[in-house]
Amino acid sequence: MNISEIVTSVISSGIRMSIAVFLLFFAFRLINVVAKKLEDRLCRRADLDKTVFSAIFYGVRALLKILVILSLVAYLGVDVSGITALIASLGVGFGLAVNGALSNLAGGVLLLITRPFKIDDFIEAEGFSGTVEDIRVTFTRLRTPDNKVVYIPNGRLSTDTLINFSEKPIRRLDLVFTVSYDSSTDLAIKVIYDAISENPLALAEPEPNVKISDYKESGIEIIARPWVLSENYWQLKFDLLDVIGKRLKEEGIVIPYNQIDVHIKEK
Repeated sequence: MNISEIVTSVISSGIRMSIAVFLLFFAFRLINVVAKKLEDRLCRRADLDKTVFSAIFYGVRALLKILVILSLVAYLGVDVSGITALIASLGVGFGLAVNGALSNLAGGVLLLITRPFKIDDFIEAEGFSGTVEDIRVTFTRLRTPDNKVVYIPNGRLSTDTLINFSEKPIRRLDLVFTVSYDSSTDLAIKVIYDAISENPLALAEPEPNVKISDYKESGIEIIARPWVLSENYWQLKFDLLDVIGKRLKEEGIVIPYNQIDVHIKEK
């Protein structure tokens, strides 16, 4: 190969390299701009969390950029079969490594679509109870009543059983009181019913139910079942426990407790 051919080859390679670099930056810029505009438009129109679209479009942008790089490498005359095989192998290994993360990602998308709960709902799941503070792509953040923060993977939330205490506007409050066999159950029921009726947080409809529920060894159980707005559940429970306990005592109704009688025999 003479000098002229070498110069021609270098110039040709340089031109192809310059074109490839220009196309690389142009394609990357175009992908970023188009994906961003499309993401913003879908976020405004669809009733889904923006984080979901961000994660999806991030993966799409990455895939498109990889395809652009492979195309430009092939344009420069480099055999891409080996590179493609390497990328495929890395993809399989990466997929196995992030299997749990992908499961949580899919679970997050499913939660945001099906909406079994929303932010500010009080739920119980995976052995934890708390108020939902945030629903992210891969996890959900709960705040427990004692102000702890619990992060639960969305993969488990989307497949396991959970209880949503806030989904319905009203809830039934179940309170059990035990009175002595020597006390008047009719009077105890009246005291409990009156205390419920006088509390403004207790709903008149459905009507509260106060009945004898069981006969135990230490006393007679009376169950009270008032209905309350979900957001007032705990406040009503604490108020009734305080007021009913005091009124039962004022009326001379004995609340028994477990005790052991020991008898000593003299020989």
